[in-house]
Amino acid sequence: MKNIAILGSTGSIGVSTVEVVLQNPSRFSVCALAAGRNLKLMKEQIETFRPRIVSVIDHDHARQLRDMLGQSSGIEILWGGEGYREVATCREADMVLSAIVGAAGLLPTVDAIEAGKDVALANKETMVMAGRLVVDKAKSHGVNILPVDSEHGAIFQCLVGHNKADVRKIILTASGGPFFRLPKEKMHDVTLEDALKHPNWDMGAKITIDSATMMNKGLEVIEAMWFFDVDIDRIDVLIHPQSIVHSMVEYNDGSSIAQLGVPDMKGPIAYALSYPERLHDVIAPLSLSTIGTLEFFSPDFDKFKNLDLAYRAAARGGTAPAVLNAANEVAVEAFINGDIGFMDLPDIVEEVVTGHEAKEPHTIADVLEADRNGRKMAREIVERLVLQH
Repeated sequence: MKNIAILGSTGSIGVSTVEVVLQNPSRFSVCALAAGRNLKLMKEQIETFRPRIVSVIDHDHARQLRDMLGQSSGIEILWGGEGYREVATCREADMVLSAIVGAAGLLPTVDAIEAGKDVALANKETMVMAGRLVVDKAKSHGVNILPVDSEHGAIFQCLVGHNKADVRKIILTASGGPFFRLPKEKMHDVTLEDALKHPNWDMGAKITIDSATMMNKGLEVIEAMWFFDVDIDRIDVLIHPQSIVHSMVEYNDGSSIAQLGVPDMKGPIAYALSYPERLHDVIAPLSLSTIGTLEFFSPDFDKFKNLDLAYRAAARGGTAPAVLNAANEVAVEAFINGDIGFMDLPDIVEEVVTGHEAKEPHTIADVLEADRNGRKMAREIVERLVLQH
């Protein structure tokens, strides 16, 4: 029986993780939960698993949850960053599923590693912001970090049983989001409602918008660089609208190995939780004859400037990727709030990253300082744009 602490239990990844756990009650149990503001769903998860410790976004939501559960529940209810870190280091946990969205997931994930917990990582920002530090910490603490993103989970599977020295290239696939076929000149008319209509995946607002700008793929390129210890110039992206080939690895002999499956996050989640074994009947079997056609296209780096910016930040190294992520998070929040337009998103990120002097971070504190600086610069740009509009 593997005990799991779930960071981000009410988000799309967390909900899919809960489904995998419930489908395999003899294999997994949940000992701790962390969520944001969805108290109704959190209450249902608590009643299902009866964890010892849970955490929510802030003190007010913790009070509301305590009232919903009753004073005699016996469950420790925490809140905020410290609460998330307590969940991540829960003594009963064998593995931490890290699925908090954004930079907020970095510290709890690092704490889990330092506590000797294996990590199933869905929070790509952890690797984007502090990849070298995180990888080194995992090695020094003897901890396994297993990828949960469908693309990185696919690459991980394509590498199993092969010599790393034989790898020529890693190829990440991308759906292209809702605007792959939209002419660039019409991108200025994109609304928030348009950007939230992903064609294949059911994800939260932040990740869905990142997919629409292809920043999500840019972050995944940086994440892959650290996960698989591959130089940035050996990582390519292919647009694959059907989202059936989740990624592939090209080897020195010219052959490529790909991982295929229906677009369902329970697949990579289950593999990360059960590795090196596979669980039975996690997702629907793939019927290629029904699908019929699989398409692949090169990305348009001019149209999707965020993807180009991510490659450039990765090539600069140091704190550049952390600042890239910070600027993007601020820009996406401003877009969701209606303060800026869709095409302002990459412009804000570019101005922040270009104006940042990248330095090699030696500690997590260095990374967090770069994150704060990136956010400050991005907010100033947003304020300027609001005044201009």
